[in-house]
Amino acid sequence: MTSLPEPLSARDTESIAYHTIKDRLPVILSKIADTVYRLKNTIREQHGEEGAKELKDIVGGVSKLRNELQTDKPILPLEDDRADVTTWNKYLEEQTSLIGYPPSWFKSAWLYVECYMYRRVQEAVEKCKILKSLDVFQEQKQKAFLNSQGAILILLNYSMKIVKDLENEEELDVEKLFQQFTQVALWGNKCDLSISAGFENSQTGCPLDQVETLKDHILINDLKPLWTYLRASAPGRVDIILDNAGFELVTDLCLAEILLSTKLASSIHFHVKALPWFVSDVTKEDFDWTLQTLGRSNSIAMNFIFQRWKGRLSNKSWNLQVHDYWTLPFDFSEMKMRCSDLHKELSKSSLLFFKGDLNYRKLVGDRNWDTTTPFAESLRGFHPAPLCTLRALKADVQTGLAEGQAKAVREKDAEWMVNGNWAVISFCDRTVQ
Repeated sequence: MTSLPEPLSARDTESIAYHTIKDRLPVILSKIADTVYRLKNTIREQHGEEGAKELKDIVGGVSKLRNELQTDKPILPLEDDRADVTTWNKYLEEQTSLIGYPPSWFKSAWLYVECYMYRRVQEAVEKCKILKSLDVFQEQKQKAFLNSQGAILILLNYSMKIVKDLENEEELDVEKLFQQFTQVALWGNKCDLSISAGFENSQTGCPLDQVETLKDHILINDLKPLWTYLRASAPGRVDIILDNAGFELVTDLCLAEILLSTKLASSIHFHVKALPWFVSDVTKEDFDWTLQTLGRSNSIAMNFIFQRWKGRLSNKSWNLQVHDYWTLPFDFSEMKMRCSDLHKELSKSSLLFFKGDLNYRKLVGDRNWDTTTPFAESLRGFHPAPLCTLRALKADVQTGLAEGQAKAVREKDAEWMVNGNWAVISFCDRTVQ
């Protein structure tokens, strides 16, 4: 490989990067301001005038950020006291030195400025004393989960049946189960609030039926080599780098359960975001709330699954990990250099599942790759352990396609790279410590 392709940027006015920064991000910021403002009476009752003032300051900070974005102002240093501030501000200096002028919203790398926006939203919260733990996306995430109850119940009833059959030593096709639950987790990624600009985007159809109806929409399907590898290496540690809360998280937890129940894995390590991120990304608080909500349900399946998953956390067959690296501006090829502790931790795994679009963008550096570039090449040396990405396409970056495949799918669907209706299961078994 010679020179790398350019990072995706809003400089290209035909790109999803331009559409995101021009249209989608301002809507997300407006929605944050509206959501926070609606809390004013509750906050005043709980925390008095000081709390109400902090709430007003958050709204003001978000509104200021929206204006900076829409007028393509330079990216500003962060000013709160969170531990990652130095890293962010040093990266801003690096970028300024690299390009010769201060980065700005429409001229700089899309991945950087979009990540920066969410970190700036958090800055407005971090500057508070009383409201420092506020999650400005909590209401949307919890609503999306509750509005997906029908689909969640179908999936949990089915999962309960499979778990009981396995416990009773029923003869089941483990490969078929693995493929089915992996595809359920894949298509769970369609439910992404950052793509719908924070508006309703819940799962309403039957997730099991969806596996069959959407099979032809998987552009790269590495389930066979993935199964061959996993069966040969089992049972080992499997890591899932999570994406969205709500229905998608439940699909990921069900996949984790099946991997353990079929002895394809000995333990599961879940990786969550350290702060509210890209509207619907999973934090530890979201993870805990999801399990608690299942435990409060009158549903037999939800209660059965809750008790089982609570037990998995207790016996450490499930482990939850939080790391700042997932909410920094870097792609994953930089991890070994910038964050060797996380790279070393991931290298303990026998398989890494990277969920969703943002993780895919960070895997391949969010660059303007030719779609036929081999997936392993686009990882640019990031091989802590064998890895698989489960991704519904929502950004105009993709590697690993066959010659002519992009043209063929574009003729069927002009929006194929960005509408979440097409997906990839890309597996790379290379390991380079």
